[in-house]
Amino acid sequence: MERLYSPQPVETVSLKVESSPVWEVILGIAGFTHAKLRHTFELNDDWLDQESRMPSSLIKNLKWIEDNNTWYGMIMLQNKLSAQTISDFSKVLREISKTTFYDVLLPYFNRDIEPIRKEAALNYGNSEVFATYANYFRNHEFLEGYVQSLGRYEYETLCNHLIDTLQEWEAFVRQEPEWDKWCTALTYEQKQQKSIDQTSPAQEIERITGGVKYTPEPSIWHVKLIPHVSYRPWVLEQRTADTKLFFYPINEAYFLERGVPSTELVRGHKALGEELRLKLLYQLLQQSMSLQEMSVKFQISKTTLHHHLTLLKSAKFIRVEKGVYSVQMTHLKGFSEKLISYLEIDL
Repeated sequence: MERLYSPQPVETVSLKVESSPVWEVILGIAGFTHAKLRHTFELNDDWLDQESRMPSSLIKNLKWIEDNNTWYGMIMLQNKLSAQTISDFSKVLREISKTTFYDVLLPYFNRDIEPIRKEAALNYGNSEVFATYANYFRNHEFLEGYVQSLGRYEYETLCNHLIDTLQEWEAFVRQEPEWDKWCTALTYEQKQQKSIDQTSPAQEIERITGGVKYTPEPSIWHVKLIPHVSYRPWVLEQRTADTKLFFYPINEAYFLERGVPSTELVRGHKALGEELRLKLLYQLLQQSMSLQEMSVKFQISKTTLHHHLTLLKSAKFIRVEKGVYSVQMTHLKGFSEKLISYLEIDL
């Protein structure tokens, strides 16, 4: 039997690079309140210095963010609103319905549980519904507590808290001498990435983000790539029901003057400047290993190992996938080239 085949256009995800001061404000708050990894952020030393000058009300709001992980809600809302200013964000946030507010804030779990998430958003006044939905995130690092907090606080409390924190953080960071330079660099980055090859999403995502390997996922039709300064050196990854978000560190070359080493160069040499970390890197070059395997091999506690591996990971020398650590050869090989380039050695 002959079959008539009439090909249809192949659909792929749509890619977009999106930047605004609002995103940078939110990511600054997310980084500052990330207690577990904050010591690895490039801006941590600046934050430690600035903390003593912050208004007590801002300190209090940031502590609330840290305790409830509501920085995640800020990201979800900005993804929906795409506001260019904090004023616009606050205005539109007040205009959306309460059901939409909670529908945006509640994290996506999977397609089978999506009706339960939608039902929770409709019953935003029922804390028991939120507690039930939170159970699906029992093994997640922070989302279980985050969902519980959405059911614990009244709408007005949540809304006011998010707006107040964003406004106070923006007012504070705008006083810093680097803020205008950051905003200019982020705008330039967005313009540089206007011509995206929509037919090769995986390759373009890897190119723009500097190494993120993206595997297409069911139900994801949009990918937003958001450049940042405040969350350096990390790539932050989040998703909604139909959108994937990658927050990638902007190229530091936008800020550097001749003779000034990049943070990446300094961070890399600090990561390599310890005997155990060099031994770990050597071992991982021989074979990929789990934390447990390295703990047995080196006779060192997992807590101590995790600290050293985090520093190597933040320097991008290693990566971890499903609990297994391996070396990022491309970055490791390129690191020496960056040192030679900085020193302006002609080989």
